[in-house]
Amino acid sequence: MNTVYAAVVGILIGIFIFGLKTGVGCGFSNLEKKKVLLLASGYFIISVILGSLVGLVDQSYLEKIANLGMTLHVLIAVILIAAGIYTQKKWNCGHDVSKKTFLVISIPCPVCLTALFVSCMILASSLEISGWKVGIIVGIVFFLSVISSTFVFRKLNRSPEDLGTVMMFLGIFYMLGAMLVPAYIKAKQMNISAIDGGNFEILPLLAFSIFILGGFAFNYMRGQ
Repeated sequence: MNTVYAAVVGILIGIFIFGLKTGVGCGFSNLEKKKVLLLASGYFIISVILGSLVGLVDQSYLEKIANLGMTLHVLIAVILIAAGIYTQKKWNCGHDVSKKTFLVISIPCPVCLTALFVSCMILASSLEISGWKVGIIVGIVFFLSVISSTFVFRKLNRSPEDLGTVMMFLGIFYMLGAMLVPAYIKAKQMNISAIDGGNFEILPLLAFSIFILGGFAFNYMRGQ
């Protein structure tokens, strides 16, 4: 039972982190509060819909999406980097385009939607409750993540130029993921394991998260 609870908490934390990506786009752009609320509500509705589809969608569709996963990562990476460069260039020329380009980082992408659906499937199986109820839980977590992170990031008083920097950073991260994940999967298939599997998967993630948070903190203190 403890293992089930740990898995549920881990998945919900992962969903919260997905919401942070949307919060970055909303918080670093000059977006009105009503539109932020509308976007967060949209994610809530999408989560409920995806949860309701659990058990109705053929697994073969998920496999097809998974096969396109790395291609989608590369495509999203290129779009993020291009949008980040465009946002910074326009801001330096005296034009704020963040109200448009923030959509690249904040609107649901195929990777995010697939992750949400898979999360709903796992939660429904772990908690043994109906899909639409899981969708509501996921939607609430995502909604709160978007609203709270938008509020926090706006308190940093950053400009659209910083939004462009974050876009490029995430684009590079997606690109690295597209290169490293296939290599990792191939290594696992070859039974290559230098250290314990659990530690190998969680420790880099924690280190990377601390690195990101530390970078934001350092950048904020330097700006003050």
